[in-house]
Amino acid sequence: MAQMGTIRVGIGGWNYEPWRETFYPKGVTQARELDYASRQVSAIEINGTFYRLQKPAVYAKWRDATPEDFKFSLKAPRYIVQRKELATAGPALERFLASGLAELGGKLGPVLWQMEPHKHFDATDLEGFLKLLPPTVGDQPLKNVLEVRHKSYLTNEFIDLARRFRAAVVLVDDPKYPGFADITSDFVYVRLRQCEASVETGYKDEALDTWAQRARTWAGGAAPAGLPLVDASAKVAKTPREVFVYFINGAKERAPAAAQALIAKLR
Repeated sequence: MAQMGTIRVGIGGWNYEPWRETFYPKGVTQARELDYASRQVSAIEINGTFYRLQKPAVYAKWRDATPEDFKFSLKAPRYIVQRKELATAGPALERFLASGLAELGGKLGPVLWQMEPHKHFDATDLEGFLKLLPPTVGDQPLKNVLEVRHKSYLTNEFIDLARRFRAAVVLVDDPKYPGFADITSDFVYVRLRQCEASVETGYKDEALDTWAQRARTWAGGAAPAGLPLVDASAKVAKTPREVFVYFINGAKERAPAAAQALIAKLR
């Protein structure tokens, strides 16, 4: 049997009031929501880090509340990714990376660098930024993932740059933004943003089957057919990859059910 990378399926955050009706059982207090959520999904993308720095004790608390094989993705602070020139972010970047991320230990997953929708591709600036990123945080590798949302990034030059720095490029399921299924790192990062309120599992069953098959294909080292590629001629090494799939936004109240349904299909 072919070797497979780990597939992690998750949600964005855990403190969301509608989930107290659709996800959390009665009797689960707000203080215990992370404890519960982390045992229903295998990863969580934290949005709070986008708005403010967290303290080391907070990261340690998150680490201790979750299962051994759990992963957190962290959304990088807006004061870094929303600046005009990314290459000037050195001091701010150092503050963020030194703010306690190392407390997560092996539970530290990718850091999501989400660019603003109006941010145009500037190869020199982006390369300068990527050069600032250290290889590790504490004793953990720093896995970087770029979410770019302007059509100017639909160029081989961008894909080559991401590949050179081993940064994954987010594949977003959202018709408002360009799609990138190019493999540029040793992991794949997918954000599914089209949960429907009228569908109990957020995504319809056939769509979940499709995403489950795509996740298996990525984990096995291949590239699924039928997804948008910028550089379709690139030769990518066939090696097992870690895969992160997040149900995020859209009808957010359905995200946990969608994640659980996909996990069930992957079993």
